[in-house]
Amino acid sequence: MSTTFDALIIGTGQAGPSLAARLSAAGMKVAVVEKSKFGGTCINDGCTPTKAMIASARAAHVSRRASEYGVILENTPRVDMRRVKARKDEIVRSFSEGVERRMEGLNGGKVYRGHARFTGPDTVEVNGEALCADKIFLDVGGRPRIPPMPGVDTVPYLTNVSMMDLDFVPEHLLVVGGSYLGLEFAQMMRRFGSRVTVIEMQPRLVGREDEDVSLAIQEFLCEEGISLRLAAECLSVRKEANGLSVGLDCKKGAPREYGTHLLLAVGRVPNTDDLGLDAAGIRVDKQGYIEVDESLRTSNPRVWALGDCNGKGAFTHTAYNDYEIVADNLLANAGRKYTDRVPVYALYTDPPLGRVGMSEAEIRKNGIAALVGKRPMTRVARAVEKGETRGFLKIHVERDSKRILGAALVGTGADEAVHSLIDAVHGKIPYTEFQRHVRIHPNVSELLPTVLEELTPLT
Repeated sequence: MSTTFDALIIGTGQAGPSLAARLSAAGMKVAVVEKSKFGGTCINDGCTPTKAMIASARAAHVSRRASEYGVILENTPRVDMRRVKARKDEIVRSFSEGVERRMEGLNGGKVYRGHARFTGPDTVEVNGEALCADKIFLDVGGRPRIPPMPGVDTVPYLTNVSMMDLDFVPEHLLVVGGSYLGLEFAQMMRRFGSRVTVIEMQPRLVGREDEDVSLAIQEFLCEEGISLRLAAECLSVRKEANGLSVGLDCKKGAPREYGTHLLLAVGRVPNTDDLGLDAAGIRVDKQGYIEVDESLRTSNPRVWALGDCNGKGAFTHTAYNDYEIVADNLLANAGRKYTDRVPVYALYTDPPLGRVGMSEAEIRKNGIAALVGKRPMTRVARAVEKGETRGFLKIHVERDSKRILGAALVGTGADEAVHSLIDAVHGKIPYTEFQRHVRIHPNVSELLPTVLEELTPLT
């Protein structure tokens, strides 16, 4: 005997709850299944806790620089990690409980707490109960990837999830992975007082970014005292008397790096291996991501996959856009596709990186004749006034059409300033039109039209 619903939503990340609320408001009988914490990765282990802790780390960093601003502190600032963690925990608790209350209050909805597993094309089992629906939506997220490094199972290690539980400052943190997650944690813990060494297999940090972006990030992290071991190959881990060590094969530096704690920040894998997808006829790729068409429908026409598990974004904002696409298509026959969105994201180091559209490498790969404008943050009034002049603003333009192809902004406020360019890139607006719009002074965004006055050929 099964319980039947119009829609069944498995997982409560950024896509699931909003979809549940909208379908419920449209008169559907909706079931929501959550096996763990409401709110998914973003609220519990990702954006919310990390940005809360980054804010605490920035407060510590600014306090140490107080004299540069004419502010004299009588006592040396001290970091209380228990209070840092308590602040973060309270923010996470508030957000997660808010999602849970919202789901419990759905009109005609029902919440199931437990693990869902398909037993057929339109049926899942939760805690021994069969749930059936004509439409099923998977928003099951992902988890930290544990690399197959020799010795990794012989030492305790941290992931982006377990890092959130620390209530002390590691003496010397070794971070394996020099990309987005790893660098945010590296800078955060350095500002809390740890010695930090970042170990990266590629020859530069955040290897998917343009080389000048990578070098700018590398420069300001090194200025804060973070050590880098780049082009590190053949990694292995070994337990030591006072902690652990990572063996590495680098052209420069010692063959082993010693530390007290280890953070593995080498990406994530989708939570799709225990859902019984075969029973529902749902295909996955070699990495375990659920295969979807442009409308996010799976190989089972009754099932859609949203968020991290479909491999089409891996960001909170793309997951939320997945919800918008699916809801608009179901309720308004809108014909929306995930392929219509423009890539846009940020790296929340301090200063941050804001990225939109195509990179230089992508422009060259596609053989596009382009122009580039670039301006250092030392020539941005707002940055000078704030005493934060690291980085630059860079915008790419197609030579013939004059449309803005993309941008990389590294500097104070870049994670906000990049939004000024999103509509221009999406709408293929000529940069000459973009320059006509008046912006607020003093701000970082006001200099974007000025960057476009200094275009040179991209070679």
